This record gives sequence, structure tokens and C-alpha cells, in this order.
Amino acid sequence: MPLVVLCGLPGSGKSRRAAELRAALGGPERPAHVVAEAEGGRAALRAEVERRLSRRDVVIVDAGNELRSVRYELYCAARQAGTPRCLLHCAGGTSRPDEPPFEAPDPRNRWDRPLFTVCGEEPLPLAAIRAALFDSAAPPPHRATRSQPLQSGTFLHHLDRVTQEVLAAVTAAQRSGAQPGDAVRVPGVAEGLVLTRPVSMAELSRLRRQFISYTKMQPSEENLPQLASMFLQYLSRSIR
Repeated sequence: MPLVVLCGLPGSGKSRRAAELRAALGGPERPAHVVAEAEGGRAALRAEVERRLSRRDVVIVDAGNELRSVRYELYCAARQAGTPRCLLHCAGGTSRPDEPPFEAPDPRNRWDRPLFTVCGEEPLPLAAIRAALFDSAAPPPHRATRSQPLQSGTFLHHLDRVTQEVLAAVTAAQRSGAQPGDAVRVPGVAEGLVLTRPVSMAELSRLRRQFISYTKMQPSEENLPQLASMFLQYLSRSIR
């Protein structure tokens, strides 16, 4: 049940690479499925990936996955399913003004590795990809399924506080008359959230719960400084 996550800018060849991977990794004993972006956005993509993950099938995600937070969610889905995974970065392509800035994968982040990069007509490193998917041990259980270390309580407290502060900033901005296209600023965070439409408190609370449920699967002190930024990116991607 390995998972291959593609990422890259529009025009970088992701769909072509997904088709190559499907032909190379699938077979009679090991079906391979390509999950592509469709209506419903990020949540629908993640739900389809989770539905497809099984004991024997290969799942290939043909999507831009521009944001770290999106790739982190798919990483968590693979960990929850207990399956190996890898990330294929298709270099090249052209950014679009209506899309979020592409956050290039960084192999220092555990959700961005093992990382493979291809450009143009460069052949896929199929031997290395197969080794990462089929010769690697299954990942250890989530910390959420084991007794939590003491510091995880601090992490979850910080996660709860940071997400509450972001929601408070968004709610206050809307009450102050923020219009679609205005940027909502959160103290201590460089990037802002550009609202494309009014968002109710019920929807914001639902998105906050979803973000917390994914993030608390891997409580880690290395994520503490990025939590507010990751949550803003999650909201930006989810509110369309």
C-alpha cells in the first residue's frame, strides 16, 4: 500500500510522470491508482487518498501539493495507514498568479522525504523509488497511538492556543469590515491570510478541528515555530 506524492508547478509534467509511475509500479498482483485534484479541493483529495490506501495497492497523488501543510497531511495519512511513501518533485513549470506560492520540498523535513527530483525529459529513478516503497520497513506507529511523552502535552497546549489566536484574528478582521482580497494579519507571523469570501465561525471551527486532528498525530517540538504559519496555509488552501 505504498503512497507516492507528486508535487510541482503547473506544466512541470506531473500527470505524465504519474502515468509512468502507474505503468512501472502497478501490475496484476499490485494495482496502482492515480488520484488527481478535482472539485472539492484539498479535503476531497485527502479523503480519496485515504480511501484508496490498502494493503496491496499503490496510490499515486497527481497534484500540485504546493504547500508544506498539504504534504504534511498526506504524510500523516501514510503514517496512519502504516505504509511507506515517497515524494517526487517535478521541477520546472510556471507559477500562476491565482495559485499559492510553491513551497519547494526540503528533505530536512520528514514529510518531504525520501525525496526524488526530476526535470524535463530526465528518466525517473525507478530503482530508487521501488526501493523506497517496497524494500523499506513500515513506519513506526503514530505517537498518537502510544503513551505520549511529557512534552507532547506542551505541544498540544501550544497547538490549541495558536489555532485559537489565528481564528480570533480572522474573526476580528471580518467584524472590522475586511473584504474579499484583504489580508488578515496574525501577530508574529510573516504571511497573512487573504480571504476570498466571508467565512463563518462554524466553518472556521471545523477547519481548526481538522487541522488539529492531523497535526497532533506527530507532536514534535520542531514544529512549534511553524504552527501558526502552517494553520494559515491550511486555511488558505481550504477556504475557496
